[in-house]
Amino acid sequence: MMQRITVLLIFIASFQTNWAQPFAIGHSTQTFTDPARANRTIPVEIYYPATTAGNNTPVAGVFGETFPVMAFGHGFVMGWDSYQNIWEALVPAGYILIFPKTETGFSPSHSEFAKDLAFLIEKMQAENTNSSSIFFDKISPMSISSGHSMGGGAALLSSQYITTPHIVIALAPAETNPSAIAASQNISAPSLILAGANDCVTPPATNQLLMYQAMSQACRTYISISGASHCQFANSNFNCNFGELTCTPAPTINRAQQHAIQNRLLIPWLDGISKLDCQQWNIFLNDIGNATDINVMQSCTHCGVSGVEEEVKIDLKIYPNPFRDVLEVGAEFTSAGKVQIEIFDITGRKVFDNSYAISTPFFNKEIELGFLPAGVYSLAVTTASERRTRLVVKR
Repeated sequence: MMQRITVLLIFIASFQTNWAQPFAIGHSTQTFTDPARANRTIPVEIYYPATTAGNNTPVAGVFGETFPVMAFGHGFVMGWDSYQNIWEALVPAGYILIFPKTETGFSPSHSEFAKDLAFLIEKMQAENTNSSSIFFDKISPMSISSGHSMGGGAALLSSQYITTPHIVIALAPAETNPSAIAASQNISAPSLILAGANDCVTPPATNQLLMYQAMSQACRTYISISGASHCQFANSNFNCNFGELTCTPAPTINRAQQHAIQNRLLIPWLDGISKLDCQQWNIFLNDIGNATDINVMQSCTHCGVSGVEEEVKIDLKIYPNPFRDVLEVGAEFTSAGKVQIEIFDITGRKVFDNSYAISTPFFNKEIELGFLPAGVYSLAVTTASERRTRLVVKR
C-alpha cells in the first residue's frame, strides 16, 4: 500500500493542470524492419507533440498523457513531404504522424503499402512499451490508419491487417488493386471519408462513394467538400498538379480554403472518436448539421451519453493500462464526499457505473472488469465539482 501511495504522490507532484496546447512539433527520421515480410525496411518520417520544436526532442505531455498515432500514406508518385499541411494541423492538436517513404515509384504495390501502414501502427504501439524509445509511455491505445489518394485507398485496405484498436480516415481515396471498395465491406472500425466535389482524378461516384456505401458494418461518415479538388487535400505537388490539369472540373475554391475546411472537420471528428471526447464530437455534429460548404452522409451512433465535458482538476492515476481483469484507479481530490466512476465503450454506451465514498484526499480503488470484452473504453471519474476522463484498454 505504501508503494502505491508513493507512486501516486510522485504522480501528483509531476502533474500540471495547465496542459500545453497547442503542442510544439518534434521530428524524428527512423527506419523500421518488418520481419514478417522478409525483413522489409520501412523508412519513415515522424512528427509528434514535443516539449520544444526540433529533431528528436522529448515528447510532450504530463505524466500519463498519451497521443494517438496516425500512419499516413502518400498519393501516387507523391511523397511524405507533400503533407506538411497535415502534420502542421494535427500534431499541435495532440497527434503523432508517421509517414512511410515506401512505394513512391510508378509501379507501387498497393497491398504492400497497406501492410506498411498496418505494420507502422503495430510498431508504434510496441514503442509505447520500449523504455529506450522517445515514445515510451506516450502512445494512445487508439491508432489511425490514414492517407490521401492511393494512400487513402491503402488505408482502407490496411484495416484488415491491424490487430489493435484503430480508426480509418481517407482523403480522396483512390480505388486500388486489390480493391479498396471490396475491402471496405469488411471494415468495422469507425471511418471517415473526405471527398472533393470537383475531384476529376478520382471522381467520388466511382471511388469514395462506393467505398462509403460498402462500409455497412462501420460507424461511417462521408463528407464532400463543395468546390474541392483531389490534389488540394495536400500541399502543392508537381506530379499531382500536372495530372489534375488534364481533367475537369477544376476546383472552385483554393488550396488554403480547402485546407481550412478539412482541418475544421478532421480535428473534432478525430478528437471525438480517437479520444472519446464527446464535447468535440458534438462540435463536429453541429458543424456538419449547419455548414453550407459541405454535403454529408453519416451512419454512426457515438457519444450517446450526455454530460461528458471534462474539467481537468482531478489528479488521476490508472494502472495497469492496458489491463486484463482488474483496473486500479488512484486519485487526489480537493474535498471529501463521493466519487463516481463510469466506463463507456467506443459507441458511448455506459458499461460500468459505481459510486464510492471519499474519506481522505487520496483515493485508491481496484475495479473488477473481467466481464468486459477486449477493446478501448473511456473511464470517467467525477465528483460534485470535478471530472476527468482517460482512455483505457482491456486486453
